[in-house]
Amino acid sequence: MLTALVVDDDPDARRRVAGLLRLGGWQVSEAANAEDALRQAVCADFDLVVTDVSMPGEHGPAMLHRMRRNGSRARFLVVTSDPTDDVRADSVAAGAMACLAKPVEARILLDFLRSRTTGPAAQGTLTAVPDLVDDVDDDLDDELMGRLQAMYVDALPARLSAIASGTRSGDAPAVVSAAHTLAGTSGQLGHPEVASICRAIAADARRGVMAHARVVQLQELAYAV
Repeated sequence: MLTALVVDDDPDARRRVAGLLRLGGWQVSEAANAEDALRQAVCADFDLVVTDVSMPGEHGPAMLHRMRRNGSRARFLVVTSDPTDDVRADSVAAGAMACLAKPVEARILLDFLRSRTTGPAAQGTLTAVPDLVDDVDDDLDDELMGRLQAMYVDALPARLSAIASGTRSGDAPAVVSAAHTLAGTSGQLGHPEVASICRAIAADARRGVMAHARVVQLQELAYAV
C-alpha cells in the first residue's frame, strides 16, 4: 500500500486532502506543522508528502529540503492558496513535482495520483499544472472518479457510525474529526449537501452541542447518495 504524509496547519484543508488520498487507497498520516512532519518522516519512508507552502515556523519548501537531506525518498507535492511564479520556483527547487492551488480539486489530485504510478511522474518529470489539466484523459479520469465514488459509498457506514457514536457519547472532539473528514470528501466528490450538514454538526460539536437531529438528517441524506 502506498503511504502519504499530509502537512498543513489548516485542519480542514489537511483532512480534505487526506480524505481523498484514503479513498484512493493510500495509507495516510497527518501533521499540523513542520516539526511533527520531520519527526514522522524520519520514522517512516513515505511514498508521497503533500505540504502547504506557508506554515508557522519552517515553510514548506524548507521542510522538504530538510526531509531530502535526512534521506527521504518521497515524491513531494506542494499546495498553496497563492501559487505565484516565485512559489512555484521555490517548490521545484525543493524537489516538488507540482504546485497545486488550494483548495485542491479532486480531479486534479486524481490525475496527479494516476501520473504518480503510471505516467511521467513515475520518472520525476511531471509537467506544469496547466498542462496537467489540459492533458487529462477524460475516459480514464471518469473511471478513477467512479472508483472513488464507489469507495466513498463503501466508507459511508463507518463514517456515519463514528459521527453517531460520538454524538451519543458526547465526545465532541471525535464528532468534529469524523464530521470534518466526511465533509471534506463529500465536498470534493460532488455531494455538497452532505458536506454542508457535516460542517454544521462539527460547528455544533465545537460549541458542546450534540446535534442528534442533524445526525439523523445526515444519515437519511447520505444513504440517498
